[in-house]
Amino acid sequence: MPDDPVLLLSYVNTELRDFYPDLRSFCEDRGVGGEELCEKLRSINYEYDKNLNQFV
Repeated sequence: MPDDPVLLLSYVNTELRDFYPDLRSFCEDRGVGGEELCEKLRSINYEYDKNLNQFV
């Protein structure tokens, strides 16, 4: 996964849209910590919206 937060945002949102029903499933499958991921994307002012299943 990309280390740069902007690239990470694009990557994660694409994966969520195309392959995963929710963030938990993505994190479990990819072996990443959900809170770490959210923190990194929060640093560029994005939050996970479970209704949209995207970071917005």
